[in-house]
Amino acid sequence: MQQWSLSKEIRKCARQVIESRERTARTGKSVDYGNDLLGLMMSSNKEQGGKGQSNIHMTTDEIISELITFYIAGQETTTILLTWTMILLGMHQDWQELARKEVLEVCGKTDFPNADTVNGLKIMGMIFNESLRLYPPIIALLRKTEKPMKLGRLSIPAGTQLQIPILEMHHDPSLWGDNVNEFNPERFREGISKAAEHPIAFMPFSLGPRVCIGQNFALIEAKVALTLILQQFFFVISPNYIHAPVHSFTLKPQFGAQVILHMNRDKYLAF
Repeated sequence: MQQWSLSKEIRKCARQVIESRERTARTGKSVDYGNDLLGLMMSSNKEQGGKGQSNIHMTTDEIISELITFYIAGQETTTILLTWTMILLGMHQDWQELARKEVLEVCGKTDFPNADTVNGLKIMGMIFNESLRLYPPIIALLRKTEKPMKLGRLSIPAGTQLQIPILEMHHDPSLWGDNVNEFNPERFREGISKAAEHPIAFMPFSLGPRVCIGQNFALIEAKVALTLILQQFFFVISPNYIHAPVHSFTLKPQFGAQVILHMNRDKYLAF
């Protein structure tokens, strides 16, 4: 009931913002709908509608759904990725030191990471991939067949809903080896396609034409955030931390992520 109420309130607020921008544009107080994501979506939508392309013209409800996907789902999954990565690096100090060494070599001690330096963080990319393998934010995908199809030896009728168990695939010993439950970023040293026995065994953002549109943005965002942390702090897991992954829309720590951040090895900030 609470989830339904919150969802209704979010959609109501988004609709109010959209209607306000439409009124502003109609009265001539603004030449466009703004240069943020919502403004770009509304401008593009108006342009397509003006061309009579009704098949790609979105309704207000569809725009709101897209906003929720970008702003809420995108933020949630990136946050969860950073959370699990910090937990894992707090547990595995050797990999944390390797990541920090790379950050200081590529980005320096105080320089803000940019497009070039972020792309040079190869070890950090391996660490994020292993974090996504062990704790993918979305543990399963649902797909519905629109027509009868063949999947290997299976004949699947139209209208069948299929579940793709990402979490189980990422923990399958036949794909990842006997150390499947261990944190080992080294398995991604030669890239994603060679990390497992099958080239598409790793799919935290889905695959194919329905791959997450925010995949690259999420990883860049996470790399920038972790870079800024590693430049200033080293961190360890708090003795109060209880390891209890739980699925609640996303896969998250049930009791939070108690991590202690140290600076200059004589001061610390706990959260």
